Amino acid sequence: MAVWCADGSDDGRWDSRRTQAGQLAEAVESLVACWLMAAEETRPRLPARQLLALRTVKSRPELNMTALAEHLGVGLPTASRLCDRLEAAGLLERTVQPSDRREVQLVVTAYGQRLLTDVAERRVRRLASVFEAMTPAQRIALEHGLSGFHQAHTSSRRSEDRADG
Repeated sequence: MAVWCADGSDDGRWDSRRTQAGQLAEAVESLVACWLMAAEETRPRLPARQLLALRTVKSRPELNMTALAEHLGVGLPTASRLCDRLEAAGLLERTVQPSDRREVQLVVTAYGQRLLTDVAERRVRRLASVFEAMTPAQRIALEHGLSGFHQAHTSSRRSEDRADG
């Protein structure tokens, strides 16, 4: 947040933050490209949203279709089509929830688990090769910076969730 001076101008921090944000945006684009390339090397090749849906179901198996749609920030029909495609590829199964037969349970198949493991391993290898080109001080600074960014982002999302709920 810029600090405003008595004459109505800011103290220059706003321009500095915008410059930093622009530099960070470039770095993030590089990181995202590296991240996505690793996923594109796998077979079957999944769009990012389908891969995210599969990862979400794996990490949160209690989610039903409605909760998955909410988590992904999409409508129920979109989530259903995502799951249709994942199921057709043999990566996801929809079964009846044992405790409530009206509710569909989403389960990642063994094939889906292997695909997620493959993507994760490829991502780690790509990131490690980039880290090799960095100095130890750069790697430490990146680790600290990303940790701080993650904490701030998580904190702000929790605040937004509390305000919405």
